[in-house]
Amino acid sequence: MTAALRAALADYLALRRSLGYGLMSDEKLLNQFLDWLDDHDRDEITVADALAWVRLPEAASAGWLRMRMRVLRGFAGYVHTVDPSHEVPPPGLVPGRVDRAVPYLYCDTEIAALITAADQLSTPLRRATIATLIGLLAVTGMRLGEVIGLDDTDFDPEQGLLTVRHAKLGKHRLLPLHSSAVNAVTAYRRLRDDTFPQPVSPALLVSQTGTRLLHFNVGQTFARLARQAGLAPRSPRCRPRPHDLRHTFAVNTLLDWYRDGGDVAARLPLLSTYLGHVAPANSYWYLEAAPELLAQAVDRLETRAQDGRR
Repeated sequence: MTAALRAALADYLALRRSLGYGLMSDEKLLNQFLDWLDDHDRDEITVADALAWVRLPEAASAGWLRMRMRVLRGFAGYVHTVDPSHEVPPPGLVPGRVDRAVPYLYCDTEIAALITAADQLSTPLRRATIATLIGLLAVTGMRLGEVIGLDDTDFDPEQGLLTVRHAKLGKHRLLPLHSSAVNAVTAYRRLRDDTFPQPVSPALLVSQTGTRLLHFNVGQTFARLARQAGLAPRSPRCRPRPHDLRHTFAVNTLLDWYRDGGDVAARLPLLSTYLGHVAPANSYWYLEAAPELLAQAVDRLETRAQDGRR
């Protein structure tokens, strides 16, 4: 029944991927929607059917329902331009706003405690791998997937650079490393190469079997280390996650800029580029991510207002 829609889906995904989008979850969800249409003998997208499918998961969060609708609306809009008989669900059908997780901002002692907890892992290589991963997340602000995706050739110890190739939208970027980080990664490579003289994987950081790390396994290990290090959730929406090391890096960078009296607005595009944000606007969110940052911003505004009245 949905042969035409499945062909349109293939074209839609190919078009968007040519612009740099991954769309793995979008592809999975949209194929599920087309399966649902087949099960109900439908060959056109209607608002009623879209809403019925979006609301299928029982006890799903509002955020998950909105995400399903967002994915479906994008595809529906595409096929509507080809065949107007397909309806596009209007915005606002799934009400509410997206609530972002509250960042768990680590202090230096908590990061050190995580790395110390990694010393309890089973093998020397496993201990070194996880400690190096945590260190890189903390000092570069990289996404977990970006660190896992690093190949050995992406590390240039002579120049002190990392090349991030597996970033959002397929973009590459160069990250300078402090000499201490270069030394730490170099020491890790020696241990890794001693363990696997014949590489099993091109990855920079490897598992106990020499393969590239898996996101899920790293997440489980990190959660266990956080508990061992005594890092408890600060609220139901604020718990220690690997991604929060990225938030911590960004917030600390902004705090340093405020404290040194620099022009934060002028520097923000630099942070946006370093973090691999699609646009500087994504970096502005960090201004409200930490009370101390918000206080610094307010103080800066009040000082300027007072200067203007003098």
